[in-house]
Amino acid sequence: MQPILQVRDLRFCYDSGVPALDGVSLDVHAGERIAVLGPNGAGKSTFFLCLNGVLAPESGQILLDGKPVDKKARKTLCERVGIVFQNADDQIIASTVASEVSFGPMNLRLPRNEVARRVDHALEYMDLQAFRARPPHDLSGGEKKRVSIADILAMESEVILLDEPAASLDPAGEERLERVLARLSDEGRTLLISTHDVDFAFRWATRAVVFFAGRILADDAPQTVFGDAALLRQAHLRRPVLAEVFDVLRAQGMAPPDAACPTTVGALARLLGEK
Repeated sequence: MQPILQVRDLRFCYDSGVPALDGVSLDVHAGERIAVLGPNGAGKSTFFLCLNGVLAPESGQILLDGKPVDKKARKTLCERVGIVFQNADDQIIASTVASEVSFGPMNLRLPRNEVARRVDHALEYMDLQAFRARPPHDLSGGEKKRVSIADILAMESEVILLDEPAASLDPAGEERLERVLARLSDEGRTLLISTHDVDFAFRWATRAVVFFAGRILADDAPQTVFGDAALLRQAHLRRPVLAEVFDVLRAQGMAPPDAACPTTVGALARLLGEK
C-alpha cells in the first residue's frame, strides 16, 4: 500500500546555522500510530512543522499520496495534515471557543451549515459544548489543549500531528486524551505524537521513531526500540517501567523466558495468568 506521506532527505536550518533536520526520510501509512521520540532539540517539532507545511524545508521532498508537495500544494498539505502545538496559546487566536474552532473550516470557504456541523461535532468530540461561548484564554491549560485538538478535528484532517499533547495535563486530563486518541485511531486517523513519555509511547504506539541531532536514529516497533540499550543511551531515553518490571519477573522465573514484553499492564496480567 502506498504511504499517505513520504519524506525524502528533508533538511532545515534556523538562523544559528545548526541543522534542525539533517537528511530525514520517513514513510507514513494511513492509520498508523507513531510515537516520535528524542531529547529536546532533536528536531521533532521542526519535522512536524515541515510535515504540516508551516515551514518550507531548505531541501528534500514531501510527497502526499505519491505526489510531490510544491508551493501550490502546500495549502492541501495544511488541510490534510493538522498539527496541535505543544503550547495551546500559540494556536488559539479567537475570542470564543466556538469561533476558534470555526476558524479553520471558514478559511476553507465551506458553506455556513457545514461549518456549523463541523464545529458542533468537534465540540462534542472534545466535551466542550458548555464552553462554546467562553473566551479560550480564560480556560485552564488542559481545557485549552482540548480546544486546540477540536480546532484540528473541525478541519477533518486525515493525519494529525500532536506535539507533546500531555504537557500541562493532570492525570484525569491524560486519561481523557488517551480515550480521544483511541477513538481517533479506531476511526482510521493517522496519528504522530511527539512525546517524552516513554511509558505512554510503549503502550500506545505501533511504531517508534527516534530523533537525535536532526536525524532519525531508529524506526521500529516500540518493543524493538526500547530493547536496544545502546540506542537508548545515545538518544537519552529511558526504558519503560513495564519493560523493567518484566525483566525482574522473568529473572525470578515468574514470566515465560521466551515471551516478548507486553506493552500494557492488562496484557502482562494475562500473560502471568497463563504461566
